[in-house]
Amino acid sequence: MKQSIYGLTFDQLTEWLLEHGQKKFRAQQVWDWLYKKRVRQFSDMNNVNKETIQLFEDNFTLSTLDIEIKQESKDGTTKFLFKLTDGNLIETVLMRHHYGLSVCVTTQVGCNIGCSFCASGLLTKNRDLTSGEIVEQIMHVQHHLDDAGNGERVSHIVVMGIGEPFDNYDNLMAFLRVVNSQQGLAIGARHITVSTSGLANKIYDFADEDLQVNLAISLHAPNDELRTRVMKINKAFPLDKLMPAIDYYLEKTNRRITFEYILLRDVNDHKEEAKQLAKLLYNKRHLAYVNLIPYNPVDEHNQYQRSTPEDIMEFYDTLKKNGINCVVRQEHGTDIDAACGQLRSKQVKKAKSS
Repeated sequence: MKQSIYGLTFDQLTEWLLEHGQKKFRAQQVWDWLYKKRVRQFSDMNNVNKETIQLFEDNFTLSTLDIEIKQESKDGTTKFLFKLTDGNLIETVLMRHHYGLSVCVTTQVGCNIGCSFCASGLLTKNRDLTSGEIVEQIMHVQHHLDDAGNGERVSHIVVMGIGEPFDNYDNLMAFLRVVNSQQGLAIGARHITVSTSGLANKIYDFADEDLQVNLAISLHAPNDELRTRVMKINKAFPLDKLMPAIDYYLEKTNRRITFEYILLRDVNDHKEEAKQLAKLLYNKRHLAYVNLIPYNPVDEHNQYQRSTPEDIMEFYDTLKKNGINCVVRQEHGTDIDAACGQLRSKQVKKAKSS
């Protein structure tokens, strides 16, 4: 099966062209066609000779994703369900913010982290996505915007879709280098956020990458007993392993970390948990930012409910009074399958039952 051309970084494309008897300058030509002119077939690269075009057509493809379903919300959020060449399904989401257009990308087919509240983990991991399949999600969304003819472009990326990004580390890093490349999409590193459930060993590696990409930690509980109950990854990386990795990241990068905290009614949303969270983060408070997330209910996880607005605000106020910067996240796509992985899960179940 041909690999996606989008899986090559600029340096890898240059090297590949040289190995195949092509001139070095071809790499910049091709990169411009892919990411600035955004062609959808190799033959549209009209300043590239036929020999090189044929070489690309013999070895690469420009599309390994097909749109299976597209849902559009009243707030402008668009959710794409893509079918891969092997028949697997993944989700990608376009969100509209006051600061620009953000795309949430998926890094794996399914997820093995197994957070007890999450729709993404309803179907276990089938495989990692290639770097090309991750980049293609951005390109498909950008093509969708191009077709609308409004001159809009993707300005921000969040790696928070289905899967654990740090469990697909090498492909994640190749993806980041492609979308951040100044020769290509040129999406600024500070406009990109990678979220992890807390793979401490990979946090050390990520700190050493010397990138300006933002890091978010899915925390969701302020103590080991509660975090293990809602996130089984805490058995492998409890807080006494996770927090030193975070300290290393902060010391190495001096960059702010966002701590994501989904509020589950009568589970982790009490004032006591807010105080514990404030204590856990207090020594990092100058670089810690807590994102409080109202829960999107998932049918299969009916043991969890959304916290009341009053409890959310009490939690927020408690953190603020204890010196922790925080915000209640703005919701997107609540009138469609809002929870990450929800649309995919429904379609897979429908296919199995038919």
